[in-house]
Amino acid sequence: MKKFAVVLAGNGVFDGAEIHEATLSLLAIKKHGADYEIFAPDIPQHHVINHLTGKEMNETRNVLVEAARIARGKIRDLKQLNVREFDALLFPGGFGVAKNLCTWAFDGPACKVNPDVEKVIREMTSMKKPIGALCISPVLLAKVLGNVEITIGNDPATAAGVEKAGATHVNTGHGEVVRDPHRPVFTTPCYMLDASIVDIANGAENIVKAILAELK
Repeated sequence: MKKFAVVLAGNGVFDGAEIHEATLSLLAIKKHGADYEIFAPDIPQHHVINHLTGKEMNETRNVLVEAARIARGKIRDLKQLNVREFDALLFPGGFGVAKNLCTWAFDGPACKVNPDVEKVIREMTSMKKPIGALCISPVLLAKVLGNVEITIGNDPATAAGVEKAGATHVNTGHGEVVRDPHRPVFTTPCYMLDASIVDIANGAENIVKAILAELK
């Protein structure tokens, strides 16, 4: 049975992992006969957003602790991820990717990537194992890998940032998956587009299916 390492950026679209993308990715993995283990970095969140009002809250939270809500407690510190134990790596989206896993939300293509996130991306790439990224998380691949073909949908400003980071951007619509022509890197736009939960389910399923087809 193929096994995915799924990396979450917290819990909640505005300051953590996008919950629909995370849970529907996990469902797709199981639905198509594979398994997963969930990881998150044990670091403070950049900030906490009230998801009802959209305003910042005067409190602190931890990315790993918050991501454990989605994982139902079955989660490990990203530092413990041994890439040799997994066949593929998957990053659901959410603004937490751009705030907690890297600083793209504040620094754009000049951002810094969390060292543990960069480490697992580079290790998976060196072993030629597939990496999937949904929504905004392809910016991690743009920054770490540079010369890679990815999609974040069709937003001109974000696409320009991706290209400035050294990657090639491909405009896509709902459910479409881009595979880099030179290595097994897969991306799909999800909520970077004006999407319904059905669109998210299709995107998550399509990227998981594409990765599993690569592993056959």
